[in-house]
Amino acid sequence: MMKHERSKMIWYALAGGAAGVVNGFFGGGGGQVLVPLLAGKCGLDQRKAFATSVAVIAPLCALSAGIYWARGQLELMLALPYLVGGLIGGYVGGRVFKKLPMMWLRRGFALLILYGGLKALL
Repeated sequence: MMKHERSKMIWYALAGGAAGVVNGFFGGGGGQVLVPLLAGKCGLDQRKAFATSVAVIAPLCALSAGIYWARGQLELMLALPYLVGGLIGGYVGGRVFKKLPMMWLRRGFALLILYGGLKALL
């Protein structure tokens, strides 16, 4: 493996690790860390960074949910309606994703991060 490829693989692992830590601490949000790292340090174009983030975050969320469930901190019955809505929203979002201009995807992502930050502070 060439030095450049090895360096890229290290950044991929660090990005995944950062997403996992954020997911574990806060029960989600790893994609907010992962997307900028995948696009910036790992060199993926923005669309691939968003899509790759989803593929990475899904098993991280499942792992975090399993840990919370094992500790008795997960109310599964309360989560089910959100899961149904999330599955529908994920399907619709995945279908529309390719049709939206990148500028609007970036702006939407930025607004989501700002909204989450403001809600956490207030």
